[in-house]
Amino acid sequence: RQRQMCIRDSYEDVQNAAIKKVLSAKLEAAMLDQNISKTDMAKRLKTSRSQLDRLLDPDNETITLQTASRAAAVLGMTLEINLSPM
Repeated sequence: RQRQMCIRDSYEDVQNAAIKKVLSAKLEAAMLDQNISKTDMAKRLKTSRSQLDRLLDPDNETITLQTASRAAAVLGMTLEINLSPM
């Protein structure tokens, strides 16, 4: 049972990392499509450039849903979350 929990935790960690990588890539692609620089994006979000860099860092998984949602809104997008049965 312990091993099963460990495997599930590892799967969730990998899945969360993948989600963050996709989110970062989509935000960065939207910025490029709209010719929005990182400096301008940070201003629009009313945050620092270093905070934006953390948001766009595909390996930094510590962002909040609120931050991701605000970034999407600034880019004219919505953040959608879907719960599915396992």
